[in-house]
Amino acid sequence: MSDDQRHGTAVTEVREKDLDAPAGLPAEGLIDRTTELAVIKQRVVEGLNEESAQRQHRLGKLTARERIERLLDPGSFTELEMLRRHRATDFGMDAKRPYTDGVLTGWGTVDGRKVFVYAHDFGIFGGSLGEAHAAKIHKVMDLAQSAGAPLIGLNDGAGARIQEGVMALAGYGGIFRRNVAASGVIPQISVMLGPCAGGAAYSPALTDFVLMVRRTASMYVTGPDVIKAVTGEEIGLEGLGGADVHAESGQATFVHDDEDDAFETLRWLLSYLPSNNREFPPAQAPADPVDRSCDRLLDIVPNSPNQPYDVRQVIEEIVDDGDFLELQQAWAGNVVIGLARIGGEVVGMVANQPMVLAGVLDIEASQKAARFIRFCDSFNIPLVTLVDVPGFLPGVDQERNGIIRNGAKLLYAYCEATVPRIQVLMRKAYGGAYIVMDSRSIGTDLSLAWPSNEVAVMGAEAATNVIHRRAIQNADDEQDTRRRLIEEYQRTLMHPYYGAERGLVDDVIDPRETRSAIHTGLQMLRSKRVTLPERKHGNSPL
Repeated sequence: MSDDQRHGTAVTEVREKDLDAPAGLPAEGLIDRTTELAVIKQRVVEGLNEESAQRQHRLGKLTARERIERLLDPGSFTELEMLRRHRATDFGMDAKRPYTDGVLTGWGTVDGRKVFVYAHDFGIFGGSLGEAHAAKIHKVMDLAQSAGAPLIGLNDGAGARIQEGVMALAGYGGIFRRNVAASGVIPQISVMLGPCAGGAAYSPALTDFVLMVRRTASMYVTGPDVIKAVTGEEIGLEGLGGADVHAESGQATFVHDDEDDAFETLRWLLSYLPSNNREFPPAQAPADPVDRSCDRLLDIVPNSPNQPYDVRQVIEEIVDDGDFLELQQAWAGNVVIGLARIGGEVVGMVANQPMVLAGVLDIEASQKAARFIRFCDSFNIPLVTLVDVPGFLPGVDQERNGIIRNGAKLLYAYCEATVPRIQVLMRKAYGGAYIVMDSRSIGTDLSLAWPSNEVAVMGAEAATNVIHRRAIQNADDEQDTRRRLIEEYQRTLMHPYYGAERGLVDDVIDPRETRSAIHTGLQMLRSKRVTLPERKHGNSPL
């Protein structure tokens, strides 16, 4: 098998038997027609011959029908347009007209909940997209939005079908338009199981979540051959657009070693998501007591503001049964985002991560958190923000690359969100970073603080150097004077009750009560309703 065939580069030749209607069957009565139909459908379902199926398996890939069977509840798949065929005639295409046209579409259930799905069939025209292929995807996307159910794309295709020219490109345009129309209306999930090249890559980029399988999946706008011809750079598919590359770029939400692991994570993800934007996320009866004391928090979080710890341990101590589905783990590690439950209700967790860059906010962390916040707000998922942030990352590169604009994305996302919002100030909360981490001043519904919290314009040492610069310079003992003035600043402005005294913190709580306090707040906010001003849409600082 050539590299082009393995990776799906413009493969549009049918390698399997053409699934045309069988010839020679009697077709006089309804019984005969029914027999003919059954034979045709059986051949379509059988699909790939054994050699082609084994080729997929050797590459670590399942066939399109095997993928649907693994993902959906047994026997729940209802297929649409099984008998669809292309109508192209150029370049010998009129002699190759297999049923399905290289994509399976339909609906079924996952854990009893309805989902819509399409799956590229790499064994037919390399899974490439032509006019009929695109029309099938358009139809299932329209149905998913009309029925108010998640849409899942199982991607394994060679891109636009070259033989059909501009009609293939127009087909992609129709998909992109529908991706945008469905954004914030139904959850859209892309599972990358093979190649996705050129314009085809923009549909996954428009969806809410992207799952990629190592060694078999790839995404790129321009392939290695073109890059070499234009720039002289040599790079393979894995290094250009493989799963780990996109995990580190933020494009891939999850990365997996095989397809079964991807489908397991996908089912876990769906368990947290509502079917559409008019529903609440599915609740579960909690086995974990909502008033459980979180004693481990006293050991996890050091009292020293400069000592790191893993905020994931904090999240796992607070949420039900320690179950936390982290998103985009390999990108922008200084902020942690993900889905969990507290008291059986789904929540979106946003937390600074002191283990990475001391938990500062930078360009990528701001982008990561902002998009997650907007997703949660679109689908009625309350937000819990755990704050331990020393500020924004200083540096020439950050300023030149747009930290102001990108930090504003995070600010905009929180200000725009109308779902219940709870902030927990654990330790440091300095400067503008404190403001944008869902502070009271930008609209959080409930601000809770631990007795270890420090809210200030900046750290005590830096603030003292600014305020008392001359006094320190003129002192007989600069070191002792600086220490004394730092302590004075901490006593005056950085004690844990300063924000509470001024109404910017609603309560200072025992850290062990964090879980129960969040749950009580979420129950209070469950009936929250916000009336937005009439407008087409805001102008987010993209």
